[in-house]
This record gives sequence, structure tokens and C-alpha cells, in this order.
Amino acid sequence: MSIFKKKLGIDLGTANTLVFVPGKGVVLNEPSVVAISEEGKQVLAVGLEAKEMIGKTPDSIVAYRPMKDGVIADYKVTEAMLRYFINKALGKWVIAKPEVMVSVPAGITSTERRAVVEAAIKAGAKNAYVVKEPILAAIGAGIPIHEPKGRMIVDIGGGTTDVAVISLGGIVASTSVKCAGNKIDQGIVDHVKKTYNLAIGDKTAEDIKIQIGSALPLNEELTMSIKGRDYVTGLPRSVTITTNEMVKAVERELRQIIKAIKDVFQETPPELASDIIDNGIIMSGGSSLLRNLPLLIERKTGVKATLAEDALYCVAKGTGIALDHLDLYKKSIIAKR
Repeated sequence: MSIFKKKLGIDLGTANTLVFVPGKGVVLNEPSVVAISEEGKQVLAVGLEAKEMIGKTPDSIVAYRPMKDGVIADYKVTEAMLRYFINKALGKWVIAKPEVMVSVPAGITSTERRAVVEAAIKAGAKNAYVVKEPILAAIGAGIPIHEPKGRMIVDIGGGTTDVAVISLGGIVASTSVKCAGNKIDQGIVDHVKKTYNLAIGDKTAEDIKIQIGSALPLNEELTMSIKGRDYVTGLPRSVTITTNEMVKAVERELRQIIKAIKDVFQETPPELASDIIDNGIIMSGGSSLLRNLPLLIERKTGVKATLAEDALYCVAKGTGIALDHLDLYKKSIIAKR
């Protein structure tokens, strides 16, 4: 790779944005959050710094996520965010503009796709390519996507769950549902509210999910003490919760994810369906790390499900591989502008 050709892969997620530089790997993994001042609409902080501010800002500062359900909800802010990530990944002294590849959800419309390309170019990219997330996740998980064999990838992120069957480098059947990590956290917030009359924030809910959450009941339960605000007295209070309650709390959300998988199976041609029985379902994305989720999917579909290596980084790694072999993946890449 010459010094003149800079390449960057960006996994632009609802919850986190990862930046991948070929040859270096994932150089950046920060929350997709931007803090903005109400008056001058100045961008005050991006990424980690901005996430620290969520739920803790005075009225004059708003911290919010410009990506909603994996799509750009606020164009200007996304552009500022992309610029920050591109500059931070390349350092200040880069004169040549980089080629950038950005991942987008499988269910994206052409208008939304154009918005991503334009935001990337405005943020300082020379060329911008967009590729659908399931394809990148599959490439990053090491699936040989060009073979005439059916492979199913289930990519569960923060905002969306993408399920796709890939054969010969393209998507044969897919669906994208707006039920993933964030909805699972919300299920936990609701449960704690209903059961204990306690208000907890999204960050606490996420900690609960990671530390004691599970898709199936455990024989040896994990417990965790959580702190929040009592709805009745309005005062802070702490309670202890267990894994098996959390299983119940997220049941509804997991059911939606499983329904999405079943829906894609129904659209899959029989020949490819039989390939998937042989190869199993590959799972990627941060939320697929929930304890026992592959096992739950296997029980509900009858097809073995396995976690991809580095599940969290599959899409980002895929962008890196695709950037290195642009001509090979031409077919799956949606053009520059």
C-alpha cells in the first residue's frame, strides 16, 4: 500500500462506529454519539467523550445519536461525526484524501444510501463506497461468499438485526428488523421499572445485559446489584437482580430476532436452505455475544448457530478485506457517485 493511497473502512453503527485501516486493523471503536450546544449548534464532543455526557448534560448541551436504527437520522451531525472519525484515524498530517468504505444495513433505501455517500465525501473522503452490512459481516467472518453455496449470516448490532442468505457474492434473501441491542436494553429498563418501581438509565441496562444477561435460563444464576431512582419516593435506591429474571425481560425482543431468521428461511430457495443446514448459521455483531443466544436460535430453528470469531469486529474487518480487493468484490459494492 503506497503512502498516496489511504484507505479506511467504517462500520457506521447505531451504537458504535468502528474504523478499520488495512494493515493496521481496527484503529478506532467509539460510540456513535455527538454532543451539541443548543445555542450555536456547535459540535462539542464526539464518540467516547460525548457518550460520557449522555443523560448527564445541562440544558444547553444535547448529546444524541445521529444514527437511528442503522440509518442517518441527522445528516449534518453524521457528517461532523464522520469527519471526526476520519481525521482521528488518519492523524492531522494527511494531505491525500482517503478512499472510504462504509457499511449500511441491508434494508436501506437508495436515498439513505446516497446520504451516506454524500456525508462521507463532505467529511473528506476522495471516494466513498457503500456495502451492505451482511455481506461485509460475512467477508469479515471468513465466509467464502463467492462460492455457489448458501450461507446465512445474522448480524445483531445496536439498532438493527440483519439476517441474510448469501450465495455467489450477493444477497439472495434478507431482512432487516429494528430490534437489536438497544431494544434488548429497553426491555431490561421496562422490566426493572415494572418489577421494582426503579428507574435506571440505558447505560445501566447495558451493563446488566453484559454482566448477567442470558437468552436461556441458567441453572447457576448470576446476580448483580443495581442502583437507580425510586419512582415512588424519587430517591436513589439499589436492588439485586438475577439472570433468570433478565431472560424473561428480553424474551419478547429475542422472539422478534428469531422471527426475522425464520422469515428469511421462508424466502430461501430449497437448494440453498439445505446448504445452510450443512454450514449452520453464522452470528456476528456485538449483541450476538449475549449468553446462550446461539443455543436459543438453534433450538428454535433446528439449525446449528455459531458465533463468528471477533463477532464485534466482523463488519469492520470485512470493510478492510473488501477495500484491499475492490475488484474482486465489485459486484457487491454499490458504486461511488
